[in-house]
Amino acid sequence: KFGYTWEKRKDFMTTPELVTITKPDDWHLHLRDEIALETTVPATSRVFGRAIVMPNLKPPVTTVKMALDYRARILEYKPLNSNFNPLMTLFLTDNLDPDEAVRLSTEESVVAIKYYPSGATTNSDTGVTDIKNVYPVVEKMAELGIPLLLHGEVTEDHIDIFDREKVFIETILAPLIERYPELKVILEHITTKDSVEFVESQSSNVAATITIHHLLYNRNDMLVGGIRPHLYCLPVLKRNIHQASLIKAALSGSPKFFLGTDSAPHTKPEKETSCGCAGVFSAPAAIELYTQFFMEQNSLSKLEGFASFFGADFYGQPRNQEKITLENIPWRMPDQYQLGDVPTVPIFAGQTINWRLKDDIET
Repeated sequence: KFGYTWEKRKDFMTTPELVTITKPDDWHLHLRDEIALETTVPATSRVFGRAIVMPNLKPPVTTVKMALDYRARILEYKPLNSNFNPLMTLFLTDNLDPDEAVRLSTEESVVAIKYYPSGATTNSDTGVTDIKNVYPVVEKMAELGIPLLLHGEVTEDHIDIFDREKVFIETILAPLIERYPELKVILEHITTKDSVEFVESQSSNVAATITIHHLLYNRNDMLVGGIRPHLYCLPVLKRNIHQASLIKAALSGSPKFFLGTDSAPHTKPEKETSCGCAGVFSAPAAIELYTQFFMEQNSLSKLEGFASFFGADFYGQPRNQEKITLENIPWRMPDQYQLGDVPTVPIFAGQTINWRLKDDIET
């Protein structure tokens, strides 16, 4: 067993048996494609009403038609009793046609464009090589109110991997917002104190998502005692002072920070190699772990805003009307799931989680 373990809090007086909140949404998700959808779609749709689906497939999703086709494939695996609504994104490239942003603005199921620096993470080689190359598209996005989702890292080899988020903010994001102050921006899966402070300092057009693994872990969990490949993600886990800043932001009640799991499964053989893939598969227990985290932090009253309200409000989507209930009943996370005929190892593999989603979803 490895990674985070729950500690008893002395200031806990009682733990409720049930927690009921408005149905949450996942504002940053990787579902992969083809046979992987058989596992990833049910894992998310069992609890989340909506999810922002990332476009970094092979080939990347660069047109509205491709996004709608991908959405149709996702919906084939949606359980019959689920009203899950995948919200699609386009992959920003150096030569993306601004007219594609216009087409996006007329499709309610395609809602944003994702910026990946070229080579920053999985399947991002065709990402942006220079921010100036995409100014025409970004200008059109600002005009139409289309959110720009940012993988906030620079990729120059000489810049330390633990500093790449900070340098991205200084050299790319801050000038971009100054140039296009009306642009809606989500800095995805933030990992540093620098990101928290930057988002807090900006207008209401700027927000950020926070993953459960960046709340639970820091770089010691990944590196001390041997490398734990299933905790390797990008942006990489940072030192504990940055983790503490993320925790404070998530618990703050600020509408600028909301849930985005960045659940990103890779097969076990891909992860357990000398050059393992980056990504943490958290969907099978995401809301359960967020609930447990907020409970352990004595901040359960802040969970619903973070998980169910703030993201919907930022994206201009209606808040969900359904409720979900979680029970204080321990269960064991399986050691692995299947992506087709190949296993993938989830977060908390083989460990006990104290909260479990009730089978019924209340209205």
